[in-house]
Formats: sequence, structure tokens, C-alpha cells
Amino acid sequence: MQKLHRKMIPVLAPALLLGLASAAHAMVPESIQVPAGHQVAWETVGVGEIAYECRDKPDAPGELGWVFMGPDAVLNDRAGAEVGRYYGPPATWEAADGSRVTATQLAVAPAGEGNIPYQLVQANPAMGEGAMTGVTYIQRLDTRGGVAPATACGEANKGERQIVRYQADYIFWKAG
Repeated sequence: MQKLHRKMIPVLAPALLLGLASAAHAMVPESIQVPAGHQVAWETVGVGEIAYECRDKPDAPGELGWVFMGPDAVLNDRAGAEVGRYYGPPATWEAADGSRVTATQLAVAPAGEGNIPYQLVQANPAMGEGAMTGVTYIQRLDTRGGVAPATACGEANKGERQIVRYQADYIFWKAG
């Protein structure tokens, strides 16, 4: 039986995120900027969890570490209403209307100590018709928490899973 641990972080109320998101968007690192010719189609706030497991690192056989297993988050609009989900693997953004996309990571940028990095992904063609139809890029901005656990990962706890809380803005772009 796997042990499951949860690390809690403070999560901001969606109403407070309006001002924070605007400030974060103004300072987007160049490496994760969306190419010209695209416009914002949808802005959401993801609030949820990321699972990590103590196991052999995929890129370093024989070396143990906390390995990212996948997210599970609710996507809220700026008013705080649930409008979709983000889960994986594979990383999937699904709107409440059933349309969904997966994507390929293009770039990441540091987001401050204790926060998962900012990210730019290129969306694959949407499955289903709806909000995700035509999405070309997704940015992850204004991240809070979500990093791998600070606790040791070794033979004694190999196979252990830990869940960490996180929050991030997900900005969906379409060709303009």
C-alpha cells in the first residue's frame, strides 16, 4: 500500500487573482511569450494538486528522486466559477463543454522559489467542439507552489507518493 502525504500551501481566492494575474502577464519572460499573430481567447485559474512519487529518475537510472506524476486541478474563470479541469498524464485541459486539448511543452521560465516554473505549450488540435477549438498555445503563469517535496527520497520511502497543492493561471491563445 502506498503512503500518501499532502503538503498544503495557501491558495488565493479567485477574486483576488484579477489584479495579480494582470501584473504577472505584464512581466512574461521572453522565452514563454506567445508568437505574434495570436490573441488571448480564455483566461483561467487552475487550483489543485500535483502528485510526485519517490522513484528512479527517468533521466538518471539508478538515482532516486521525486518524479512528477501528474496534475489534478479545477479551472475557474476570473469570477471563481468552475469552467473546466486540468489533469494528466498526458497533460489535458478540458472545458466544461467537453472540448479538450493536450499539448507539447516548448519552454519554461523560473517563477520564484517554491513555485513550479512558468510554461509555454503548443496545443494539439482540440478534441470535441467548444472552448478549446482553435486553441494554439497555453501559457502557465503566476504559479504558486507545486514543486517537488523537500523531504528525502531514498530506498526507505521508494514508491511513496506525495501530493502538493498549487495554483496557476492558464492563458489560452488562438490565432488572430
